[in-house]
Amino acid sequence: MAFKRLDPEDFVVSSDSVTSTVWSNNSPSLNTFFTSSTQTEGSSGPYYLSIYNTSSNATTGSSAAAVQFQIAYANKNGGGGVNFDGSVPFVSPTTTIYGQYRTLILEDENSNFVWGESSTGSADNGFYVISVERARYKQSLLPGTLNLTLKSNNTNALATQIQLTDNSGMVTLPTYYGTQRIYQLISGSNGVAYDAPTGGTGFTLESGSYGWFCPDISTILLNEAALDDNTALGGGINLATDTTANSFGNNPAKLYAVMTASLGDDNGNKFLLNSQETITSDYVFVRARNSEFNYTENPSFISGSTGEVIYPYFINNPQTFPTTVGMYNDSNDLIAVAKLSKPIQKDFTKEALVRVKLDF
Repeated sequence: MAFKRLDPEDFVVSSDSVTSTVWSNNSPSLNTFFTSSTQTEGSSGPYYLSIYNTSSNATTGSSAAAVQFQIAYANKNGGGGVNFDGSVPFVSPTTTIYGQYRTLILEDENSNFVWGESSTGSADNGFYVISVERARYKQSLLPGTLNLTLKSNNTNALATQIQLTDNSGMVTLPTYYGTQRIYQLISGSNGVAYDAPTGGTGFTLESGSYGWFCPDISTILLNEAALDDNTALGGGINLATDTTANSFGNNPAKLYAVMTASLGDDNGNKFLLNSQETITSDYVFVRARNSEFNYTENPSFISGSTGEVIYPYFINNPQTFPTTVGMYNDSNDLIAVAKLSKPIQKDFTKEALVRVKLDF
């Protein structure tokens, strides 16, 4: 067997970003939402809902109903939840959810969420969570592709509908909290605020931004105060979050209702979101010079009875027809194999260059 050592310049590393839709069946937009009646009526329903793309007894193509994302409600003071222990006030499942995301995103148990820039932002005790199901993406969500329509079903709401996006198209760099990338949620589409041409930020009038977009952990936080606002120019939809202590606020169902309220309209897509994945490829350039790999040890070239070359013209004009490239480490262990689409002819008048691509 013939070996040839590869040189450092034979190796090239390349990274490519691949984008795809998040939702099942490669749908660019999620226009139908369904919940599980078992979960809704269970003990976790008032705090946490899983949202499916079809009803449980329906199918889309060959795929049954699959979870697309989850909705939860968090409150620092336990509002909208029943206390775990009647003798310990203000500690409920909503407190636990708040602490979970504070630790995950802020990485500090003493910090608070501030919606918007630090100088103009609004601190709040409660927020809604949309967490994209992990099976829906490979690496992270893609900033600039988030478009979420919310339509009020409250007859007293002064504003009936808002469309939210992240502000990735308006900032050079995201904000970092610990290791987490954070973009602000704004009124707009495709990463740009509707009022950007006039110098606006897409924030609400008094409640800061509409929340945070955290692409690396597939999480969207929605500012409770911004959605609850019902002033003429406030930018909210009068969601009417229930923050009553020691009570079933059933707030995830309220957010679910405003997400589904616009499904019967013909005003565009409801929930658009893409994912991205960075694929690192190692390219190995394998070169066979004209004087190399022209002889073979394949037993089919030699007569088993006489030990002579079967085809005499190979004596004066040796040829081989490589079909496979094997790559070995310094211990001569085979670590990778590349197959050619068809054999290539190799002799003293020909050289071969094979580019091997290894994806990780």
